[in-house]
Amino acid sequence: MSVTSTSPDRKLAKKVLQTEAAAILELVERIDDQFDKAIRLLMNCRGRVIVTGMGKSGIICRKIAATLSSTGTPAFFLHPAEAIHGDLGVIQSTDVVIALSYSGETEEILRLLETIKRLGASLIALTGEPNSTLGKSSTVTLNCHVSEEACPLNLVPTASTTAALALGDGLAMALLVTKGFRQEDFANLHPGGNLGKQLMRVEQLMKRGPDIPKVYADTPVSEVVSEISKKGLGMTCVIDNEDKLLGIITDGDLRRHMTTSKNILSLTASKIMTTKPLTVNPEGLAVEALQVMEKQKITALVVIRSGTYMEGVIHIHDLWRTEMF
Repeated sequence: MSVTSTSPDRKLAKKVLQTEAAAILELVERIDDQFDKAIRLLMNCRGRVIVTGMGKSGIICRKIAATLSSTGTPAFFLHPAEAIHGDLGVIQSTDVVIALSYSGETEEILRLLETIKRLGASLIALTGEPNSTLGKSSTVTLNCHVSEEACPLNLVPTASTTAALALGDGLAMALLVTKGFRQEDFANLHPGGNLGKQLMRVEQLMKRGPDIPKVYADTPVSEVVSEISKKGLGMTCVIDNEDKLLGIITDGDLRRHMTTSKNILSLTASKIMTTKPLTVNPEGLAVEALQVMEKQKITALVVIRSGTYMEGVIHIHDLWRTEMF
């Protein structure tokens, strides 16, 4: 039996999505001074951010803590039931606690309040009832009330947990921008998997120091050939005494000059080098360097900083090893 476009299942699924989307949109008008105060608390936190909640709210808390941690704010999830059986010791006076309870009356959460206040830690409440015990006891209260749950029985936490998750994302993203968190910071926190590979910097992969093939402008071509062969990158940089890049010489340059020069070995590096080679910044993304190499059909790029100072060489083989392709 086929399911038609007018089936009850599809209608219900669409209603669920519409209800949850509406719940998130309701939050937009509630981004006010309390939200600003929450950001200031998190910005000034000298300890950790501890996120706590029971049941499905606890699952949302784990995601909020993970998002904060991955964007430069040390955070972890504390199970409130475990907390009242010994784990309260992790809370310090320098911490900020984010507590999630839609009703604001979750027993396990309320039993943490006395300890949080005694220690002097700050408390941010995410609740659907700002006038609840939790809401009134918090340093900052963020209202994530929803008009209705997406559950047809209006019982299962659905729209309310979606709204809380979205509000947590709002806190994390606002904090990210306020802290000046950069793309390279994100890359440093995500070294594994495809995301880490995509965000790797040129300086993480480039050849440095003695591994860089380099000669001077007055170096004889015989020594240029030796340097290219010894370093195995199919090219060499031509520099001055201050490590400023003057040009490069590739295997291809040598072959071309061998067909046009009667005695190539009598020449110096300055006579056969390419004076305006393609270069890349050490802070640039490695994947962008790869794109340049593929487009220009070359195998290496010189890494320079401040316009002319050579810092390294990145070779296509360095990128192959990352399995970035």
